[in-house]
Amino acid sequence: MRRGHVALAAGLRGLVGIVYPPTCIACRAATGEAQALCPACWNGIGFIERPYCERLGTPFPVDLGTGLMSPAAIADPPVFARARAVCRFEGTARDLVHRLKYGDRIELSLTLGRMMAQAGRELTADADLVVPIPLHRTRLWRRRFNQAAALAGVVARTAGLPLAPAAIDRLRRTRPQVGLTRAQRADNLQGAFHVPAAARGIVEGRRILLVDDVLTTGATANAAARALLRAGASAVDVLTFARVVTDGREGIT
Repeated sequence: MRRGHVALAAGLRGLVGIVYPPTCIACRAATGEAQALCPACWNGIGFIERPYCERLGTPFPVDLGTGLMSPAAIADPPVFARARAVCRFEGTARDLVHRLKYGDRIELSLTLGRMMAQAGRELTADADLVVPIPLHRTRLWRRRFNQAAALAGVVARTAGLPLAPAAIDRLRRTRPQVGLTRAQRADNLQGAFHVPAAARGIVEGRRILLVDDVLTTGATANAAARALLRAGASAVDVLTFARVVTDGREGIT
């Protein structure tokens, strides 16, 4: 009986594939499977691979050996322990993030989240808990979903880790970060995050994997990590789909 159900499901999937052939999630060109990128769009993503700063995850222009930190990480260490991202925030990657975030394309979180779980394997191996960067309730109402929470759910399922979407609150509605300088971003997020009393028990003593869509200056990640550490977290790592990189030499840009 079970074999019959499996065969029926496979047949239905095949029929759906004929009626609605799979297309690239970025450009809509034909692909061999659903929720995938075509070769051209895949090649258009600037994947971040070693060598990179072990603290900030920003790529180095040349390979100087393993375990190195960038001058930015040494001069101005972040609050979080480590940051990793799938790719640079440019081209196809930027388009995908914007479609997820502003285009109501929540289904993109499945592919992007799986790519994040793959890129962040060393972080998920050490993590006890996955926590998304929260949106303020008014922004959540306007967007209808939190893209960071959607991505965190996929990362947690793929890595087999518990997910705590309510472990941290956004207390106040901050100005949009776009267009702000690094100092303005930090000021904008002062006191923005808080771990509720009900969540302190699951945060305390745990290594947290903080998930967001993009890492730009690191101000949001620093502010959220600070709140989690104050609530007793043992450490906080950061995993995003994309991050801003200019020339590969700086850390938090």
